[in-house]
Formats: sequence, structure tokens, C-alpha cells
Amino acid sequence: MSTEFGIGNLWQISKRVTRSISPENFKGEPGKAGMAEIGQGLASEAARELGRGWKVSPYVRVAPGETFELADITGPGIIRHIWLTPTGAWRNAILRFYWDGQAHPSVECPVGDFFCAGWNQYAQISSLAVCVNPGSAFNSYWPMPFAARCRITMENRGEEPVTYYYQIDYELGELEGPCAYFHAYFNRVNPLPYKDVYTIAEGIWGAGHYVGTYMAWGVNNSGWWGEGEIKFYMDGDTQFPTICGTGTEDYFCGSYNFEDPTTHDKYISFTTPYTGFHDFGTDNFFKTQKRFGMYRWHILDPVRFSEELKVTIQALGWRSGGRYLPLQDDIASVAYWYQTLPSAPLPSLPDKNYLEII
Repeated sequence: MSTEFGIGNLWQISKRVTRSISPENFKGEPGKAGMAEIGQGLASEAARELGRGWKVSPYVRVAPGETFELADITGPGIIRHIWLTPTGAWRNAILRFYWDGQAHPSVECPVGDFFCAGWNQYAQISSLAVCVNPGSAFNSYWPMPFAARCRITMENRGEEPVTYYYQIDYELGELEGPCAYFHAYFNRVNPLPYKDVYTIAEGIWGAGHYVGTYMAWGVNNSGWWGEGEIKFYMDGDTQFPTICGTGTEDYFCGSYNFEDPTTHDKYISFTTPYTGFHDFGTDNFFKTQKRFGMYRWHILDPVRFSEELKVTIQALGWRSGGRYLPLQDDIASVAYWYQTLPSAPLPSLPDKNYLEII
């Protein structure tokens, strides 16, 4: 009997148990949530007249340079949902996920980009995998199984303390079949060198399936910027890929510049279960310094690979004479995939000044 719950099988009984980690229960222990005494939690002053059990410890404060352990869970189990509210510069808070004792992380990503908010600016998102809700609530619904251990940390690279409310909801119990582990890789290039191709992911070794892309794209030219093709190189591909798209907006499941099809004078933002597009910046269509956020989830159409995977996208616009223009834009991305362990170490993140949004 399957215990991988979806809306169609919520009636089934599972032997797994549900647990939740938050500042009110750092270890997710049964019967031990909301136990902080006055003086133990950061909201003690607010709860001083009510006492224990009255929201004494609802958040944490992470000092500059500190790495805070959000979770350390002994498996087998599966993370079902992560909710948190960020403060400070979102690119200065780095999430890392470690599976089954592997020394290097399988996820290393700024908190905003991980939740499809790469521009340190709120934009509502309604998707199956990620939701961003008022006023700044980040939610992940990626299922994340682990056989032995899950460890999640957050590093504050900023110069000021940050306050985080968070909750990690998970199940403990046996997994069905072999486990593919969740991975996420962040990259940023600013500006992209002339005629270079932007790399979304590379150095992925093992067997697995690619499940999503988020991009924060800042345009440094006027005009349309999304002619570039996405390419998936897998399992021995060299000069030419196995999968090649037809354009940037096509890959993100839009068409014809994401433009208003009736007036042709502005972008149309959208958020759907599998794809979405947001427009930030000036109100002028096709003008320089526009910034965009785009997500594409391969939930029903995962890209499966057996040995290796590399994903790239061209930055391509138009120049005079109806010719393509290789762009030199500010591009950041997060690649999401599942694979077997051990996995290759992720490339090191640049320093916080390079990642800063200005």
C-alpha cells in the first residue's frame, strides 16, 4: 500500500508519524512543543503576563557570521513542507541541506532564490512546489526523502542580525523503494561575458531526474531579451545536447515575449502550478534595467538522466538588421533535481559582495 500521499489517496492509512521543527520545538520531539519557560524564548517579554505555553519562543535571531542549525533529523523520513519568513538581505542568508551524513551539502542557495524570490522583492507565487504569500512567507513543498539523516543550516553572511520564524514539517518512517535525494544549485553571473552561454547546472554526476528551474534575469539592454535556447546535455552528450528548446519564454511555457497579446505594449505576469513569470522595474516595455523572475517545474515531465547532466541557456536579443544580439545581462538561477548519493560537491558560492543586488 502506497504511503506517498497525494490528493487522490488521502484516505489511505500510513505507518509514518508526523513531526514538526520550529523555534517552539527545535528537535521535533513528540509532546514537547511550546514548552519554553519565560526567559528562555525571545518573546518572553511579550508573554510575561501569560507564562509558559503562550508563544514564548516563536522565532530565532541569527548573528552576523553565525550558521544556525534549523534541523537535525534521524531518519528514515521525508520532509513535506518548509515555511519561513526572512529579514535582511535575502542573498546574505544561505541555506544548506545535508543528506545521510554526506560531508558536502546537496543544497546550497540564498534563501530568496531558493523560494523564487531572487530580487529581494516580494512577488506572490502560487505553484505546486513553491508558494510565496503575503507579507513575506516562503513555502517549499518539494518532497525531500532521506534514509538516515537530514541536516539543514542557515548562514547569515550579513553584517546585521536577522530574525527568522520557520517551521519544517516532516514524516518519520520507512521509505518505499530506493531514495533519490533533493538537490539545488545556485549560480549568478553579472554581467554575462559577450557570446558566453549561461550555465544553469553542471557537474551533476549520478542517476536522477531534473525537476525545476528558477531564474532571476536582469536586462542590461533595451529590446526583447528572451530569444535564447535552453539545452540539456546528458549521459555522454558533447558538442550538441539531447534536448534543445526554442526560446527562453517558450521554456517557461509562455510565448511571444510574455507580452499582452491585445496591446503588445507591456508584459503580462502570471503564476500557475508549473510555471510563472514576474516583471520588476520600470513601467516601460522593452527598456533597459528591467528585472524578471521565472520558474518552470518539471513535475509531470522530469528530465531523466542515468550518468550526468549539464543545463545551459543562451542570453539572446536583437540588433540592427534583424540579427541576434548576444546579451551581457545579470543572470542568476537555481537548478532543482533529485539524484542518487554520493553526489558531486557543488561549486563554491561567490562572496556576498558579488551576490549583492544593487
